[in-house]
Amino acid sequence: QVQFVESGGGLVQPGGSLRLSCAASGIIFSGYGMGWFRQAPGKQRELVASIGSDGITSYRDFVKGRFTISRDNAKNTVYLQMNILKPEDTAVYYCNARVAASIWLDFWGQGTQVTVSS
Repeated sequence: QVQFVESGGGLVQPGGSLRLSCAASGIIFSGYGMGWFRQAPGKQRELVASIGSDGITSYRDFVKGRFTISRDNAKNTVYLQMNILKPEDTAVYYCNARVAASIWLDFWGQGTQVTVSS
């Protein structure tokens, strides 16, 4: 059974930092690409950053230079380091997995809430 457990969210002031973690189980983690998504109130879920099984990373323009995705295959965990946070980064953040360039799994965890506000 596939399971994603996201953690690390919270309330932070603009300009602050957070580090999100996502522990995955039920998949051969090292063979999957991993991604971080977010969903703000009233908006569709969107991809934020991804990292392939080969370690190659990709970022949406709106987080480039501020967010860093990484993975630890020994811990079956993917991370998202978020710096210089902005109010528009406020959302519930989720992780997901896919094989190569295929579609993302049709399964989501509970997510972790990130709120950027003064």
